Amino acid sequence: MDIEQILADVIGGNLVLILFAAFIILCVLLGVRIVPQSEKFVVERFGRLKSVLGPGINFIVPFLDRVAHKISILERQLPPMSQDAITSDNVLLQVESSVFYRIIEPEKTVYRIRDVDGAITTTVAGIVRAEIGKMELDEVQSNRSNLITAIQDQLRAQVDDWGIELTRAEILDVNLDAATRAAMLQQLNAERARRAQVTEAEGAKRAVELNAEAELYAAKQIAEARRVEAEAEAYATRVVAEAIKENGIEAAQYQVALKQVESLTALGAGEGKQTVVLPSNALDAFGDAFKMLKGGK
Repeated sequence: MDIEQILADVIGGNLVLILFAAFIILCVLLGVRIVPQSEKFVVERFGRLKSVLGPGINFIVPFLDRVAHKISILERQLPPMSQDAITSDNVLLQVESSVFYRIIEPEKTVYRIRDVDGAITTTVAGIVRAEIGKMELDEVQSNRSNLITAIQDQLRAQVDDWGIELTRAEILDVNLDAATRAAMLQQLNAERARRAQVTEAEGAKRAVELNAEAELYAAKQIAEARRVEAEAEAYATRVVAEAIKENGIEAAQYQVALKQVESLTALGAGEGKQTVVLPSNALDAFGDAFKMLKGGK
């Protein structure tokens, strides 16, 4: 009995040690929390918010504190959402948009809003309808960046109480109803036809201007040629006049005889001219020209 009692005491003591070691290990497991870089843990104590654990090793009170929520702080993209909107000039549009956001204060997100994605989607739809209702169709098409900026500013103000940071909002597409699309296509075709007619008219106008410039240039060249010819004739006349003045009537007779010789030469050089008709005084003209030329030398 003594041996059995001793064995029982030993086993009982070891069991207590084992249970105590197990309790210590359990406390360590429950009290130490390793938070990944991309997450934050929301800790509650008796159902109330106690703290928010950041990335790294954190310690909580075992059996009193518990990690109630594990929130990812990575940037999220909502699925593309589509909503109808009417412009100020009564054109029905279908706007497709997308939103990017990240949670920066998990305690607000957890305890203030149940469905974050649904709330953001509803808010975006309302803002898009309100902003497009202030704009005409042409403004929506040409000022899309202004529309995106207005959506971002208003959405940031709305989601600030939810512990959310809006990183980006995009208008992916703006679609028109079939009737408006057909009318715009017709208008576009008419505008293209008008531009083609304007281009054709401008081309014809330019062609007329170029033709007029060419004619004017030709007229100037002809006038210039005539001026040069007149100056040459005037110069020749002046030379003859000076020769007559210096040599008297002999110089005039020489010029007349020289013209007669040139005319006879041209007449004899023509094609098919086998017979040359000479005036009666042709030989005298040759003789006078020769004499004058000889006398001049």
